[in-house]
Amino acid sequence: MPRRVVASGSVTISFRFSTRYLRFTNWLTELDQLSGPIAAIWFEEVRRHVATDAAHVYGGLMATLTAWAELRGVPYQGVPVGTVKRHATGKGNAGKEEMIVAARARGFRPSDDNEADALAILHWAIETRGGLR
Repeated sequence: MPRRVVASGSVTISFRFSTRYLRFTNWLTELDQLSGPIAAIWFEEVRRHVATDAAHVYGGLMATLTAWAELRGVPYQGVPVGTVKRHATGKGNAGKEEMIVAARARGFRPSDDNEADALAILHWAIETRGGLR
């Protein structure tokens, strides 16, 4: 069996409304071209937002992601936050530091909690087949 290499990180998308979604689209395209082709996308499915602006931004990012994936025939699926945390740590309400510790226990060196969450989603998808067929 060939050895698999995992490359991970996190990206900060511009907070200027006029370019936020364009930058996200460009980032997805760049990932697809440099590391792809992207075969499937799993993302953290957030159902509770502290502020109205956060909900609007999340909705815009979701619209951008789904449009990008649909246009390319890439399957995508959200994973509830509690599911990701429970799979990584055994606790559905694990904190940021616990998620980082869990990623380190798997041999990774996440730069922040966002990267640790992404690695947890990756392992959930691999270990549960991600629900996509």
